[in-house]
Amino acid sequence: MLNRQGRETAPGAIETGEIETFTGNRGLALEEPLIFEIGDSERTGVDLLAPPKVASRLGGLEREPIGLPGLSEPEAVRHYTRLSRQNFAIDMGLFPLGSCTMKHNPRLNEKMARLPGFSDIHPLQPVDSVQGALELIDSLAHWLKTLTGMPEVAMSPKAGAHGELCGMLAIRAAHEARGEARKVVLVPESAHGTNPATAAFCGYEVENIPATPAGRVDLAALKARLGADVAAVMITNPNTCGLFEPDMIAISEATHAAGAYVYCDGANFNAIVGRVRPGDLGVDAMHINLHKTFSTPHGGGGPGAGPVVFSAALAPFAPLPFVRHTGTHFELVEEEQAHGRGDAHARSFGRMVAFHGQMGMFVRALSYIMSHGADGLRQVAEDAVLNANYVLRSLDDVMTAPFGTSGPCMHEALFDDHFLEGTGVTTIDIAKALIDEGYHPMTMYFPLVVHGAMLIEPTETESKATLDQFIATLRHLVARAKAGEVEHFKAAPHLAPRRRLDETLAARKPVLSWVPESIAAE
Repeated sequence: MLNRQGRETAPGAIETGEIETFTGNRGLALEEPLIFEIGDSERTGVDLLAPPKVASRLGGLEREPIGLPGLSEPEAVRHYTRLSRQNFAIDMGLFPLGSCTMKHNPRLNEKMARLPGFSDIHPLQPVDSVQGALELIDSLAHWLKTLTGMPEVAMSPKAGAHGELCGMLAIRAAHEARGEARKVVLVPESAHGTNPATAAFCGYEVENIPATPAGRVDLAALKARLGADVAAVMITNPNTCGLFEPDMIAISEATHAAGAYVYCDGANFNAIVGRVRPGDLGVDAMHINLHKTFSTPHGGGGPGAGPVVFSAALAPFAPLPFVRHTGTHFELVEEEQAHGRGDAHARSFGRMVAFHGQMGMFVRALSYIMSHGADGLRQVAEDAVLNANYVLRSLDDVMTAPFGTSGPCMHEALFDDHFLEGTGVTTIDIAKALIDEGYHPMTMYFPLVVHGAMLIEPTETESKATLDQFIATLRHLVARAKAGEVEHFKAAPHLAPRRRLDETLAARKPVLSWVPESIAAE
């Protein structure tokens, strides 16, 4: 067998060997202890004069020393740089997480976001001093409405789940305006996991709608459950199995006939952008994850952006604030008033955030849209779907695809663990072995409706050569699993900075604080 450099290796060989070093470092893979272990709370990296003694005005509420470690600047820089080298990133290699759309972030977008006038403004500046920024927000809003076929958009939600909350609050406000107290939200089992959580957070009772053997919504079951108590149907399309819902228009028509609204989880919009307008499918509200479709960075907890588009039926209830263009001037509408979004603007359910959204993400998204154009955005969807189907058909002879016989997938390829039966190797073992091969594992055990699920989303930004190597790696691991190399898989990862952890123990008894060895020994 040839390695990546073309050298002959024995099956199962670990090329780096198990060489021990005095420092614990392995070449450029540097071992790094905790910051508390290399720092000292009695020193700092700068020289400061002792503060003068003053009478306390805190009434006994003074903060006690909290024991933060002091480091010099080189020590601090090296510590965090070494930690960053132990992490994986889209700039290092293929990030095949299904449902997450880990796509390349073009550097042009980053350059635009750093332009003066975008990167250095403050949300409390006078409106006349940020006309360019407001025009950009208005332009991005225009293109989001155009791409979705929806008449209104709320730009302020910070992320996908926040967008779901925005859409469901508008739905609740619409029902209240009609004097209806509907209590139930229907969520297909193929929807994203945040959907039922959001509905429950809004005070709704959540009921599940089953899927067909082909992985789509059971339309008959949905129609049978619709009634006067149902406020909305929350549906993900394409769904979390990577499949398009062909009955989407019928679902919307049945839902509207029952007096309810259709919320579409737009997390998978990347698979249909430029090809399908959700508004044409009868959707009433849909959030758009800018990081998943328009290539803004994944936030790692923030910043994020999840604009929500609305149908004409829900537009009057959209939240504040929003940008309004009056002639040559842009203004920010932040208060309920009788005028504004037509005569019904006063029916807005209010505002969700302190300010106006995430400016840096807006700049990146608009840069992405304008650099691609209409034909480029259409190709984004086509290439994302093409790459996913290439992965699916290149592996379905050695791995099992639960819906592989129901036609092509959309943007992600889904496999289950049936191909591992009798090997002693599990889904998580495959994931750990992929780490040794230099890959972040795909999404594991999700969606929950598929046993031992492995969900792969290559996105449109990966080349055929990159996908071929990933496919070959998975085929190699499957061959090793079926050859009986169970112990190798159970001990993986062998080459990561940290070896296999007892994840059950870590979850049940997490160690959340550092204790010096001298104290721990006592």
